Amino acid sequence: MGADTPSFNLSEVFAAVAREIPDQTYLVWRDRRLTYAEFDSRVDGFAHYLRSAGLGCHAERHALGGHESGQDHLGIYLRNGNEYLEAMTGAYRARVAPFNVSYRYVEEELIYLLTDSGARALIYPSEFASRVAAIRDRLPALEVLIQVADDSGHELLPGAVDYETTLTTAEPADGMPTPSGDDLYILYTGGTTGMPKGVLWRQHDIFMSSMGGRPYGSTEATASYDELVSKARAAAGVMSILVIPPFMHGAAQWAAYTMVTLGGRLVIPDDVERMRAPDVLRLVEREKVMSIPVVGDAIARPLIDEIERGDYDLSSVVTVTNGGAPLSPTVRDRIHAALPNVMVMDAVGASESGAQMSTLSTPGVEMQPAVFTPQSDTAVVSADLDRVLTPGEGQGWLARRDLIPLGYLGDAAKTARTFPTIDGVRWSVPGDRANVLSDGRIQLLGRDSVTINSGGEKIFVEEVERAVAAHPSVYDVVVVGRPSERWGSEVVAVVQFAEGASATDEELAATAGQTIARYKVPKAFVHAEKIVRSPAGKADYRWAKEVASAGS
Repeated sequence: MGADTPSFNLSEVFAAVAREIPDQTYLVWRDRRLTYAEFDSRVDGFAHYLRSAGLGCHAERHALGGHESGQDHLGIYLRNGNEYLEAMTGAYRARVAPFNVSYRYVEEELIYLLTDSGARALIYPSEFASRVAAIRDRLPALEVLIQVADDSGHELLPGAVDYETTLTTAEPADGMPTPSGDDLYILYTGGTTGMPKGVLWRQHDIFMSSMGGRPYGSTEATASYDELVSKARAAAGVMSILVIPPFMHGAAQWAAYTMVTLGGRLVIPDDVERMRAPDVLRLVEREKVMSIPVVGDAIARPLIDEIERGDYDLSSVVTVTNGGAPLSPTVRDRIHAALPNVMVMDAVGASESGAQMSTLSTPGVEMQPAVFTPQSDTAVVSADLDRVLTPGEGQGWLARRDLIPLGYLGDAAKTARTFPTIDGVRWSVPGDRANVLSDGRIQLLGRDSVTINSGGEKIFVEEVERAVAAHPSVYDVVVVGRPSERWGSEVVAVVQFAEGASATDEELAATAGQTIARYKVPKAFVHAEKIVRSPAGKADYRWAKEVASAGS
C-alpha cells in the first residue's frame, strides 16, 4: 500500500456506512429489524464492555511473527442472530480478536479449541450454559463469560454477565482504542479432516480479499472510506441476502460484510437450528430477497424440492450463490428449470485463501463441471512448489498471492508449509489440487487430504460425488476411501436416498460410469439414513470413513 492508501479495519467499515445511511435496515431476524444506526449503537455498547473488562490489544503487529497474536481473543459460540455480528464487530472496535466456535462441538472439542486459541472471553447462549459450566475449570485463561438469554430456561452462570446488559456500558473514562487494519481477523478451520487451526488475517487484507473491499467482478480495490460510503449510499436498500449458512463459517461472515459495502440487508430465517424450507421461502417472498446462498446439494436440494411442489413468489431472486461444497449438475438443472431468470454462481475459496475464483451458469448454457475463472491473483503452482504453471501445463496446487493470511495461530511450521515463497512471492497453498487449462481457466480437482489413492491412481472424491449424485434416487452422497488388500484403498460411496426412492448398486455404478472412468467408480455403496454434514453443509469425511469401514 502507498502512503496515501487507507488501511481498512472492520469496525470503521461498518461505522462509516452506518453514519452515512443510519436509517437503512441492516438486519432482519424474527421480530427484529435493526437499522444501521441501531446496530452500530449496540456494537458500541459491547465494545465498551470488552474494554472495561480489560480486554484489547497488547502488542502491535510489527512486533509479531505471522503465527503470533498480540490481542486478546473472544470465542463466539453462538448460532445465527444479530448477537453474532454485534459481538464480532464490537470486538473489532475494542481491538479484541473474535473467532468462530462451532456450536456442534462436544466438551473435549471445545476444550481443545478454547485452549488452542488462548481465549480470555467467551460469548454463548443460555442453551449451552451447562456445557460451558462443565469445562470452565479446565480453561484457566478464560476469564470473561457473556451469556445471551434465550428460551432454554438455563439460568445465568455464576460470574457470567447477561449480554443485553453489556450493551448499556458507557465508554471507559480513558476512552476507546483506535482500531487498525493490522488488527486480526481470526477464522478457525472446520476440522472435518483434521484438527481445527486458527487462520490469522490482517483485517485490511480479508476485507479486500473477501468482504467487499474489492467489489465482485472488479480488479479495482476500494480506495478510501469516502469511496466506500459513497457506493453504499448509492446502492442503499437495494441488495438483500438470505443468511442460511451459519456465521461460524467464513462465507457467511464475508457475505455479511459485503452487504455493508452495498448498503444492503441481511435476512436470517427464524429457525436457526434447522432449515425449514417452506418457512425460508416464505421469508424470501415477504422480504423480497435478491440472493440466496447455498452450500452444495445439502442446502440447495431441500430448497428446490419445496420450490417445485410449492407456490412461492420468488421474482425478487436474482442469484443463487454456491460455495463450500459442490452443486451437482442435477440440482443445478432443477434450479434453472424452476427459476429460469436466476443466475447460479459457484465460488471457490478457503479460510487460508479467501475468495479465489468463480463461474456463472444460466439456463440452456452448457458448463463444464468444476471449471472456474480465476481472479488475477489466483493461479496453479507446481506440485513441488517451485514455480507458477502457465496455461495448459496441467496439474498442481491451487494458490493465491497478495491478499493472504499471516499464518496459523501458534504454528510456525505449518505457517511456513502453507504459505511458501515462490520466486520471491509469498503464496497461500491450502492443499487443493487443480488443473490450469489451456484457456487459463482452472479445473478444481479437490482437497488433497481427502484424495483417494487406489491402485496407484489419484481419485478426487468431489468428482465421484458429482457422478453418483446424478442418479435421480440419490439425495446426498459422500465418497471416501477404505483399506483394500487389492487396491490399497478402494472408493466407497456413502449414499442417502431421496424419500421413497431406491436404487441397486449396479444402477448407481452405471450412472456414475457415464461421466467418470471405470477405475473411479465406487467399488461399494453403503446406504445411510442421513448423511452427516457440518451446519454449513460441508461433508464430514471422518464420519463417512467410519460408516464406510463399518459397511465393509
